[in-house]
Amino acid sequence: MKTQTQATRRLARGAVIAALYTALTLLLAPISYGQFQVRLSEAMTLLPILLPEAVPALAVGCLLSNILGGCTIFDIIFGTLATLLAALCTRRLRGKFWLAAAMPVLFNGVIVGAVVHYCYSPAFPLLLCMLTVAIGEAIACMIVGPLLIGALRRIPGRVFE
Repeated sequence: MKTQTQATRRLARGAVIAALYTALTLLLAPISYGQFQVRLSEAMTLLPILLPEAVPALAVGCLLSNILGGCTIFDIIFGTLATLLAALCTRRLRGKFWLAAAMPVLFNGVIVGAVVHYCYSPAFPLLLCMLTVAIGEAIACMIVGPLLIGALRRIPGRVFE
């Protein structure tokens, strides 16, 4: 059973994750949005491997990023849904690191790729939109994400209690 202190720590960590995701996305806006995007904040979608509170936090961070970034309502809804589904699957597959890391690539490639095609780049073929989003996501989740998780695993245990 969780103590009040543990629940407060998890809530605070979740708020920090959402804020960092949003801040990093907006800070790197030129590469975080569009047909050819490398949203480096998506490296944080591997955090559910370590922290269950990262699942809702990432969805909130994505929602805020898409609202503040001026995205269409479809991107706000479906982009957030893609991040939430990816985070849920990443958490569920946390024992299989590379499979867990592939979840954001898969969900964002398909869902966000479709949104990019239909909302922003209808002249660009659907499959090519999905591929470009998936490539950007793979950079964040298969290169930057493992570095992030590796660094976090070296932090003493009290941070993750």
